[in-house]
Formats: sequence, C-alpha cells, structure tokens
Amino acid sequence: MTTFQFLMGLITYRTWRYVINATAWTVIYMVPIIPGLITKEFFDSLTGDASLQMGTWGIIALLLTAALARVVLIIVGFITDVNFRFRMGMMLRRNMLKHVLKQPGARAIPCSPGEAISYFRDDVEQSEEAASWSVDVFGMTCFALVSSYILIGIDAQMTLLVFVPLVLVVAVAQLATSRLQKYRAASREATSRVTGAISEMFGNVQAIQIAGAEERVIERFRKFNDTRRQTMLKDKLMGEVLDSIFTNSVNLGIGLILLLAGQKLRGGSFTVGDFSLFVYYLTFVTSIITNVGKFITYFKQMGVALDRLKGLLQGAPAGVLILKEGLRLRKGSAAKENAAAAAGAVATGSSDVEPLRALEVEGLTYRFPETGRGIEDIRLKLEGGSFTVVTGAIGSGKTTLIRTLLGLLPKDEGMIAWNGKTVADPGTFFTPANSAYSAQIPRMYSDTLRNNILLGQQERGDDLQQAIHTAVMEYDLDHLQNGLETMIGPRGVKLSGGQMQRTAAARMLVRDAQLYVFDDVSSALDVETEQKLWERLFQSRGDATCLVVSHRRAALTHADHIIVMKDGRIEAEGTAEELLRISATFQELWSGDERTADAALPEGAALQPET
Repeated sequence: MTTFQFLMGLITYRTWRYVINATAWTVIYMVPIIPGLITKEFFDSLTGDASLQMGTWGIIALLLTAALARVVLIIVGFITDVNFRFRMGMMLRRNMLKHVLKQPGARAIPCSPGEAISYFRDDVEQSEEAASWSVDVFGMTCFALVSSYILIGIDAQMTLLVFVPLVLVVAVAQLATSRLQKYRAASREATSRVTGAISEMFGNVQAIQIAGAEERVIERFRKFNDTRRQTMLKDKLMGEVLDSIFTNSVNLGIGLILLLAGQKLRGGSFTVGDFSLFVYYLTFVTSIITNVGKFITYFKQMGVALDRLKGLLQGAPAGVLILKEGLRLRKGSAAKENAAAAAGAVATGSSDVEPLRALEVEGLTYRFPETGRGIEDIRLKLEGGSFTVVTGAIGSGKTTLIRTLLGLLPKDEGMIAWNGKTVADPGTFFTPANSAYSAQIPRMYSDTLRNNILLGQQERGDDLQQAIHTAVMEYDLDHLQNGLETMIGPRGVKLSGGQMQRTAAARMLVRDAQLYVFDDVSSALDVETEQKLWERLFQSRGDATCLVVSHRRAALTHADHIIVMKDGRIEAEGTAEELLRISATFQELWSGDERTADAALPEGAALQPET
C-alpha cells in the first residue's frame, strides 16, 4: 500500500463526513474573496473610482458582516473537522487493536508495550494530521484559482509575481522531503526506544533492585534520551529551515509586488483599490504557501507512520489498517452487534456452546524461532468431564503445549478438534464460554480485588462467592482490610504469590466454561491449601473438563489421566499407578527432589515462569 492509497483509505472511511468537512473549509477559505473585493471598493471610493455606490459606512458594514460570517463558518468547520478526525483515528486504532488481539499471545506485538503505545498514539495522530490537512489544501486551491482569475483580470503580470513564491516553495519542499522523512523516522524510532525503556523499568523494578543494576539501567536510559534529543533536534531544525524558506519566499514576493505596483500607480493604469486587493489577497496567499508546504511535510511524515504501522501488523496486509467497519458509537449499538455475533458457528467461538464430549489433538507442533525448541507431534484426547494433568520436568514443554493448544502460540502444524469439529482459530475459540484459562504467572491490575476477579463480567447471583470459596480465598478476605474492595496495587504487589495464584483461579472459575485450563496454578501454595483447592474444585466443577499443568502430588493423585512430557514430546500417559510402574520420569517426579523443593516454598515465594 502506498502513502496515497493509505490517505485515500482514511478520507473515504466516512466519505460523506469528509465531503461535509471539505465543503465547510472550502467555504471558509473562499470567504476572504468577498472582503477583498469590498476592500477594493472602499479604497476606490476614497479616490472616486468606486463602482459600488454604497458609501463608506455601507462598505464598512459589509466588511464587518463578512468577518462575522467567517467566524461562524470557522466554528462550524472545527466541529466538522473534529467529528471527521475522531472517527478516522478511532477506525485506525480499532483496526490495529483488533489485529493485535487476534494474534497468538507470543506474537501480538513485535516490540515492547511502551513502543506499541507510540504506534497507537503518535503514528495515528500523524496520519490524522495529513488526512485533515488534505481538506485545507483543497479549500486553499479553490481560493487560489478564483483569486487568480480575479487578479489576472486586473493585471496578469502582478498576478504571476503573487504566485511565483508558491511554486518555489513547493519545489524546495519536494527536494527537502526525503531528508525530512529520514529525520522523522529516526525521531520516531528514538522516542519508541525511550518509551519502551520506561515500560521495561517499571515492569522489572524488583529484578533491577535485586541485581543492583540501578546505575546501569539509568545509564542505558540516559543514552536513549541523548539519542532521542539529537534526532528530534535534527527533525525540528529541518522543519524550521523549511518554514523559514516558506516565509522568506513570501517576503520576496511582497517586495516585488510593491516595486511593480508603485510603477503602475504612477502610470495611472492601477488604482489604489487594485493595489489594496493584491495586498489583501497576498495575506492569504502567504497562508496558502505555508500550508501547502505543511501538507507536503505531513504527507511525507504520514509515509513514515505507515511504514511503522505496517511493522506492527507483522506481515499482514496493510489494508487491515483501513477496514471500514462500524465504530459502535451510538448507545445500544454494541449490544446489537454482540447479539448478532452470538449466532455464529462453534468453530468461530460462538456463545451457543456445545458441551465438550471430546477434545482431540493430532500432530500439534510449535518450535520457538529463536531456539528451535518447543513441542513436537503432540497427540492426545481429553474426555468430557475428565481431570487430566500434564506433568514433566522443568523445560519439558508443558506450558508450551497448553499455550499452543489455546492459540496463545501459533502452531506450526497439527489439528485440534472439539467434538470432532476442527477448531480453525484456537485463539478465538478457546475463550469463555468454551474455555477458561489461568496462566502460570497471573496478570493483576491496580484495582480492587473484586474487579481483578470479575474483569468486567457482571456479577451474577452467588457465582463470585462460589469462585472465591473454590479458590480457597475466604481466609484471605477475612484478613484483607477492605475485603473484596481492597486495592491490590500495580501488578498485585499487595498480594503474596499464593494469593495471586488463587485470585487467578477465582477469576477463571467465576466464568462458566466447558474446559478449565490451569497452568501450574498451585506452585506457590502450601500443601494444605493446595489439597483444599483440588478437593473443592472436584466438588464444584460439575461436568466441566479440567486440564492441569502440575508436578505436585496433590494434583496428580486427583487425576483421571496423566500425560508425561519430556523434551517437547509425550513420553508416557496413563493413571498414576500405571505410570509409577512404566515411567522412570514419572517415578522421579513423584518422589524426587524437584517436587520436594517446590512443596517447601512459602506462600509468598516469587513465581518463576516455565517454558
């Protein structure tokens, strides 16, 4: 997609709004033609050359009326421009976010969250700016054409000198835009690194403190800031140079007009009113020259923004950015759309849930691009209502298997079937009410405990209390200052590791689902609390199917079926009794030092991720 195609895609998102906005601003830019003619008549009336017999005060009244009319039109123009720009920017951000959310978790964004914010904020605003200024250029072009026609009728030579600066500025701007584009790209990249570094520092405060790396991190951040300052200075300096060229070209044109007009006035072929008209229009020509130069600059910067946005798409067609879908801004429109989506097929994640009778996986494979490690040719079957535990040593691929199954990692090969029907898009399908998932490292937000569990879901009956009971959290609520209304702080810093895991379990259990997936959810729990968790889950889950990653004996003893992973493959599977006879890996996990060490962890111990 070229920059021009991108621009056209933006301005045609709501074509009628663009037309209304363009019409409003074209009228605004055309209005000064009338005061110019009135000004000409005013000065001609002072010398007796006026063709309009209204008297001096009548002409002044016309000038004031025209000025007030332009003020009103500008207010209307700002309203139309805000409405157009708002929808255009929201369309871009909605399409980008929709694309990101559809990607597997590991490939959602190719950069840090701080850099992604720069894409959503700065590059979208840059695109908005260029599209909005296209309206101004159209209106100014119309003014230039009409005013040129009027001025040519008075004096063609003078008219040529009025618009020579415009041609010069456009030529200079075109020559300078490639360098400006280079500086702008470097400035954007440097800004992204700074915002990304800020995000990383806030996300790893404890790790930085433990490693005593404060000075090194600050020095790295200082270097990023120095680079950003240098690139932004070059960008700003280039912009100021272009602005000075625009201004000086106009001043040169004014000087030439004054010299030529003086000669013509002495010769009698030029009236004072004619001179005032040229000077009056020249004021607006100055604005045209500057604004045309700005639009050229914005258009080139839009090309930089487009390249960055395409990078965020990670190979997807650039047309994704300008998909023309509704923004659901009217009250009730979201509810209507959700109701329509509820009628979709099961394979696309329909809310018309088909009870799970069997989940089959054939040849599931995923390899991490950086290392080539992962899972290979996984074949398994979960019966409806079963309790299956995936176990294995650290690094055996347990979490990779779960994340690939759920679509959080993009499978390289393999097939997943729900009741015999192929799941085309696991990332969309394995969501409530088909599936609910508790990650190995829970994500908490700086909000109340209640809101961290519900995450926007409406509280229904005693579902929340039941989820809290099953997750063995009632004891914690008794000791938290405000119970469910306790603010848990950024990333849940006010909770222990075990409390965070049980909060994540409650978050999952409060959602009705056919399949519950637990990824090592009890690694920070003491033995007694873990035993209660699995016992209560068994009592309350009904017909739901459970898939659990764990190497803790409390989970293994409750399992209907156990899958043993080793080096990314399924080494053995069966019941605990069977595996104790046939699997050396399982025997080691059952009685080995690794499980014993994990069981001894205090509830507040830090959670460590596993691949």
